[in-house]
Amino acid sequence: MTMTLHARAVLLDMDGTLVDSTAVVERLWLEWAKPHGIDPDVVLRTVHGRQGHQSMALLLPERDPAINLVENQEMLARESADVDGVVEIAGAAAFLAALSPVPHAIVTSANVALMTARMQAAGLTVPALAITAESVTDSKPHPEGFLAAAAQLGVDPADCIVFEDSEAGVQAGLAAGMRVIGVGAHAAAFGATHAVDDLTRVIVKADADGLRLTIG
Repeated sequence: MTMTLHARAVLLDMDGTLVDSTAVVERLWLEWAKPHGIDPDVVLRTVHGRQGHQSMALLLPERDPAINLVENQEMLARESADVDGVVEIAGAAAFLAALSPVPHAIVTSANVALMTARMQAAGLTVPALAITAESVTDSKPHPEGFLAAAAQLGVDPADCIVFEDSEAGVQAGLAAGMRVIGVGAHAAAFGATHAVDDLTRVIVKADADGLRLTIG
């Protein structure tokens, strides 16, 4: 069934939405968790969509947060250096190209270095506006990043459409008062407004009031 949505801006997560980095994310986080004896299933349910230090705080709630901040910087450096197997989500390059004439932004829990490394590895162009870990105080599921992007684009949150794959990201978009298109097999279960397998069947058309997204 084909569906058409009207919006004035599109806000895009990176990992799992534009870039498939699942293999490297899970490999490095399971390596980090092993010495702590944390159940791998718990790790994988926790780390997607969040800044690393906040994932660590959830996984090791009794630990000094200062240690998490230090280890998060170490993790970001390892993730930035390891892009083996990082590829675009199907349709991402064409989707970004179609968005070029309309307001859009990337909103990611990665820092600038990691965002740049993964987008380059996947052969994708970073949008002119990028809200990264350096831009916010609270990461997803807090809505701060999406609200900051909407404010910088000069668009009301209700006129934004978010593309997200993770539970934390979907929750953040909804909490910002935005419609959320879930990307991937699990996104619909997280409460996304609508869901797609990938970006190959999302068509963007600019119009006088913003843009139309047709999802087929």
